[in-house]
Amino acid sequence: MAIAIRTQKEIAKMRRSGAALRGVLDALKESIQPGMSTMDLEKVAERKIAEAGAVAAFKGYHDYPCVLCTSVNSEVVHGIPSAKRVLREGDVVSIDCGLILDGYYADSARTLPVGKISAQAQALLDATERSLGAAIDAVKAGATLGDVGAAVQEVAESAGFSVVREFVGHGIGTQMHEEPQIPNYGRRGQGIKLREGMVLAIEPMVNAGKHSVRVLEDGWTAVTVDGSLSAHFEHTVAVGPQGAEVLTA
Repeated sequence: MAIAIRTQKEIAKMRRSGAALRGVLDALKESIQPGMSTMDLEKVAERKIAEAGAVAAFKGYHDYPCVLCTSVNSEVVHGIPSAKRVLREGDVVSIDCGLILDGYYADSARTLPVGKISAQAQALLDATERSLGAAIDAVKAGATLGDVGAAVQEVAESAGFSVVREFVGHGIGTQMHEEPQIPNYGRRGQGIKLREGMVLAIEPMVNAGKHSVRVLEDGWTAVTVDGSLSAHFEHTVAVGPQGAEVLTA
């Protein structure tokens, strides 16, 4: 499958979908507190997506049941919201959400603290967010996907953490998952060259322990094999003439 090159008109539409999604994630950040269930977060997101005039991208995708992925502590990605999963002080929860507005997708994730968290948990969140920033800084026409992956890997590993291999970022536009796949590790100068007009969902997933993950019996929730904490940050990014434009920031 060819990698789509978006026109300025298309990127303007994706800017609007990105802004709508940012509003959803901001509302979730404001509402999160100990004692809430992950299903409570789901209801906030469902309401905010509707208020934005958008359509949830995740619900029904390969039969996924919800608008959000809520991954708590050792859950890496694709945790399913549940009224039984109650958040406690000290938890970290990765919130991943996507929406469609005017035919164009946006996808973004943040890992949020629930109340006061441990110093190690905060260090993991900070390093993962920094690794996303480094990846975005590496995005420009003529750079390679290896440059992007290496940027994530260098920041995460220099902080003493490990990068998940099994899940990757992706192109995005009129579909949620488009070419190319974007690993969060790699070697500089290798892989596909970036071109102006490409739009990428870059999403480091970083573990406090070893990088290995496994999927639970629900067929969705991925967890760290060693039970260590995991964090996930994601932005939808356009390759522009001067570098990256973050459409969900």
